[in-house]
Amino acid sequence: MKITLEQISKRFQRNRIFKEVSYTFQSPGAYALLGANGSGKSTLLRIIAGMQSASSGKVVYEGDSGNAITASDFFRHVSFCAPGMELVEEFTLQEFLDFHFSFKQPQESLTTIQMIRLMGLEAAANKPIYDYSSGMKQRVKLAQAIFANTPVLMLDEPCTNLDEKGVQQYKDWMDMYASGRLVFIASNDPREYYMCQEKLIVEDFA
Repeated sequence: MKITLEQISKRFQRNRIFKEVSYTFQSPGAYALLGANGSGKSTLLRIIAGMQSASSGKVVYEGDSGNAITASDFFRHVSFCAPGMELVEEFTLQEFLDFHFSFKQPQESLTTIQMIRLMGLEAAANKPIYDYSSGMKQRVKLAQAIFANTPVLMLDEPCTNLDEKGVQQYKDWMDMYASGRLVFIASNDPREYYMCQEKLIVEDFA
């Protein structure tokens, strides 16, 4: 998978967030989008994901064989996790995972039972997600992204609400399931982007 940014700029009313960003991301590879809070790293991540429009410029997606992928079809190739994303909290964990993975293939034929065990949430598997703590919900958000068999993985501040045990769990999952993928981490916490060889500082494009 290859993603190319061609002169991407973003403004909110009169405020310019970043200007004329051109960059090529190639798999396998792990890229960190770095910057202080409010710098625009989450906005840039959503633009790369096709979830938000740039003010100018374009994003080009190519498959491994060089075939063009349309922006409207890119969602099939990407898994995404961000603090503000919504879960279907009326579902139990088992129901949510069954629903989510009816649309996307799991990694290495993982079953939902195995995923729940990896999350350490066996005792809560049949409870509605709205009863979960913020840390438990974050583990669910990470699991639905990391455990999906997609060539692109995008994570925005992945350790939000996680304690030290949860951070180590995140690192273990990334070591096991992120290899060979095109990975993006939007963060200002080195624990979150420890695996990233390439680092882009969003303020440099302001």
